Amino acid sequence: MSTKQIDIAGETVLLLAEKALYWPREKMLIIADIHFGKAASFRAAGVPVPRGTTSQNLAALDAIMAAHDVAHVMFLGDFLHARAAHASATVAAMLAWRLRHASLKLTLVRGNHDRHAGDPAASLLIDLVDEPFEIGPFAFCHHPDLPTSAYALAGHIHPSYRLSTRFDSLRLPCFVVGARRMILPSFGAFTGGFLITPEPDDAIYVSSGEAVHLVR
Repeated sequence: MSTKQIDIAGETVLLLAEKALYWPREKMLIIADIHFGKAASFRAAGVPVPRGTTSQNLAALDAIMAAHDVAHVMFLGDFLHARAAHASATVAAMLAWRLRHASLKLTLVRGNHDRHAGDPAASLLIDLVDEPFEIGPFAFCHHPDLPTSAYALAGHIHPSYRLSTRFDSLRLPCFVVGARRMILPSFGAFTGGFLITPEPDDAIYVSSGEAVHLVR
């Protein structure tokens, strides 16, 4: 899959078609809104939704790490969707993945769903921090409107953008890149998207799933 290289806050980063951000200097993969256990939470409430989203999310992480040198994964909140995400099958799948990547550093910036769901299992060995969490020129956040003097990398919104022709339209997940903050698309399977109205200085990069394109 193709990537789009951009410079922000004096750093070179890669926008990945897989709806994630890669910071080469730190070998860091940045993921927003993976929402592990969302489908399980719906099924627990009696809503007949497909199974396999946890495996799909983990396979997507594996595919990125096969293509890029990743030493640290930073989750920008909403790692777990709800308390039902602590179901044994979900935790077992995540633990098996963690054991395959024992040397990988994992950090979770707690988001609003994490506060309701509770912290991930201690056996996953995830460092838990509150927003804003600063490394270098970046403030890692869940909420994009959080006051910070650093350049904010955030999620929460699940941004998407509508591309239109005379006869048709298409809504795609997008990166919203502003002067002081970037909002990442939601990474997780079965998370949906929110159609955004960009600010005047926002650049919009959409992901087709295969490539990233600057559209505004």
